[in-house]
Amino acid sequence: MAAEQAPEAEEQTTTGDRAEQSAGLLANLRIVSLCTLLSRIFGLCRDIAMANLFGAGSVMDAFSLAFRIPNAARKLFGEGALTAAFLPVLVGTLTDSGQDRARSVATAVFVGLAALLVVLTILGLIPLLLALLYVPMGSDLRLLLELTAILAPYIILICLTAQICAVLHAIREFFWPAFLPVLLNLIWIAAVAVASRWSTDARQQIHLISWWIILAGVIQLAIAAIVQNRRGLPHSPQWRQSVPELRRVTLAVLPVIVGVGIAQLNAIIDSVIAWAVSAPEGSPSNGARIAGLPALVESGTAAALYFAQRMYQFPMGVFGVALGTVLFPRLSEHIQRGQVSAARDDINFGIRMSLAIGLPCSVGLMLLALPITRLLFEHGQFNAADARLTSHMIAAYGPAVWSTITLLIAQRGFYAAGDRITPMNIGLLAVVANVLLSVVLVVTAGGVGLAIATTTSLTIQAVHTTLRLQRDLGRFDWRHVLVTFLRTAVATAIMSAAVLAMLWLFPTGDAFDDRFMSVVLPTLTGAAAFMGAARLIGLDEPWYLLRRDDSQ
Repeated sequence: MAAEQAPEAEEQTTTGDRAEQSAGLLANLRIVSLCTLLSRIFGLCRDIAMANLFGAGSVMDAFSLAFRIPNAARKLFGEGALTAAFLPVLVGTLTDSGQDRARSVATAVFVGLAALLVVLTILGLIPLLLALLYVPMGSDLRLLLELTAILAPYIILICLTAQICAVLHAIREFFWPAFLPVLLNLIWIAAVAVASRWSTDARQQIHLISWWIILAGVIQLAIAAIVQNRRGLPHSPQWRQSVPELRRVTLAVLPVIVGVGIAQLNAIIDSVIAWAVSAPEGSPSNGARIAGLPALVESGTAAALYFAQRMYQFPMGVFGVALGTVLFPRLSEHIQRGQVSAARDDINFGIRMSLAIGLPCSVGLMLLALPITRLLFEHGQFNAADARLTSHMIAAYGPAVWSTITLLIAQRGFYAAGDRITPMNIGLLAVVANVLLSVVLVVTAGGVGLAIATTTSLTIQAVHTTLRLQRDLGRFDWRHVLVTFLRTAVATAIMSAAVLAMLWLFPTGDAFDDRFMSVVLPTLTGAAAFMGAARLIGLDEPWYLLRRDDSQ
């Protein structure tokens, strides 16, 4: 790794420097966390609206699978591969060559990415359109292909937006990149409202919503470009002189796509298997949607997986993505300057925070899976059976909150140091494990087996990646991590007892008031119990986000 080549003497930073950097880290973390929380809240509102309008039937099954590819591209590029490959190059250029050269590099990457995405999207649309025009198929498959074709251009829009956001991260502009997803969710909610009044046909409604998602992508890209221009890094007409940097980013992004994209690939694998081996809605036969396969899961399983993944990604997105977003530029800067001990401190901090936040979130999500599902989704076309199915998926995905946050932090350590191959290799092993587990568990445990397979493979990948990173950065402060884990476990146990007591006192009923109380009271009581226990036993990490002095 590049960091190992620097003299040890260059690693030293003053106490004042560390304090100032810590203050900046936590201040930016608050900004990103708050914006991400706002986005997740509106995203939750949009999911509630979608569940109310479509339930968990064949239309929602088709949409959830069709949206997987652009949504995976959004998470992969917006929260992962492009930033991981491009940001260290841009930070290095800003440090070594100044702003003009950085503008040239940013423009070269934008132009190259735009050209690549347009070509790939056209190549993907051609067979889709030919199949829709000339190949006989069932109504469920036709709807799936139609929605996939409509949503394909969103990949171009969101990936270009992500590239601009990576530029903004390099110059420490975190607000707008974190706020742009809020706009997508607001437009999506408006689309659901319009669609519900525009037509009573579910297929026409989902087509309209898909087109509005494209509109949201256009608006996000336009705003990101305006902010980039106003922050002093507009696109440069001399971008051709930065073709060497473009080649570096291109070569770097390919292995990063594999390493960062494993979680998205696992989600796609879950949905494809669920859709393929589920029985068509209302079908009297025992066959699945794909001819020749047995119906191993019920109709609506793919939709249930989609809603469950949205729920476990809520706390992960609010904290995990925010922490990774803010930590990565700092890691890259420390590695660029040869400050390996400072980078190691960053990773230690990230691991401790992932435990202190991820563990209680995982347990809380598992305990409240059914009450949350009934409160948020059991309305309109989303019935009690859909709620039970979705709650089982949420509980199975619960442990993935901690493992996904930890994996994100560990991967950032490799990418900041220029090592993109190791996370890719570990990720490929995780995909193989997920596929094998999915095939076995979908037969033995049904749809929930797919969620268990993904959670297991993500946990293995997170542990493996973290331990492998230690070989390059040096031994982590495991004593401090262990103390954090033990204190978090105690606080989480106290939280769990409080939640279970409140669930016993306020069981989930059919009335809205009962459902509301069975979620809000256990959540507030559990949070208060956890934070109070954390204060008493000296678990400081959860309080960092609330302190004004920003001390670690």
